[in-house]
Amino acid sequence: MKVISYNLQKHRAAGELAAIVGEHDPDILCLQECDVPELPAEIGDLVLADATQGNRLGLALFYRSSTYHLQSIRTLGLKKSLHDRIAKPAHERVLGARLRDIDDAQDFIVASFHAAPLTALNSLRRHQIRAALTELATLGEGLPQLMVGDYNYPIFKENLGQAVRDHGYALSLSDDHTYTRYRVFRGHYDFATSAGFEIERITTLPQGSSDHRPILVTVKPD
Repeated sequence: MKVISYNLQKHRAAGELAAIVGEHDPDILCLQECDVPELPAEIGDLVLADATQGNRLGLALFYRSSTYHLQSIRTLGLKKSLHDRIAKPAHERVLGARLRDIDDAQDFIVASFHAAPLTALNSLRRHQIRAALTELATLGEGLPQLMVGDYNYPIFKENLGQAVRDHGYALSLSDDHTYTRYRVFRGHYDFATSAGFEIERITTLPQGSSDHRPILVTVKPD
C-alpha cells in the first residue's frame, strides 16, 4: 500500500495534486493545510473520504475506492496550544478513517495528522500524538494503524521516538528533509507512526509550491 502525505501550505500547492497522484499512483492521499471548499471530489483514481469542516487549515483524506471500502470516519480535536487559542487555525488536528481491503476483507486505520505549530512546546506535541493514536485505535481494536502528516517536531526526535515506542507504536522518518522554509528549522517534519504495519520505505518527493515536501510511505501488514 502506498500513502502520500502533503502539507499544502495554506492550499498553495493544491494545483500539484493531480500530477503527484498521476505520477506516484498512491492508494491513499492525506492532506494538511488545505482549503476544504476548494477540494475536488476526486483526484485521479482517488475519491474524497472526508475533510475537516471547522478548520481554517483543513485536513483531508482521499482513498482508492476500487480497492477499499470506507467503513467509518472520525475527526479529533486535541489539546490546544496558545497559538491555537488566539489564531484558531485548526480545531480538528486528526482525520482518521477505517478502511476495508476489498480483496482480503481486512480492515485497517489510516489518518492525516497536523500537530501544533512550532510556537508550542514539544511536550504538547507529544501529548497530541499520544492522544491521537489512542483515539484512532477506538475505530477498531487491534487493527493495523498508520498516522501520517506534519508532526512539527524538528529537534529532539529521539525523545519523540521513545515516547511513541512506549505507547506501542513505531516512528518512521523519510529519507530526506521535508521542510525548507526557514534555514534554521530545516529538517524532518513529516513522519509516520504505525502499529501492525511494516514500513518498507518512506521517500521524500521533490519540492513543489509548499514549504513542505510530500512524503510517500510504502507499507504492508506485519
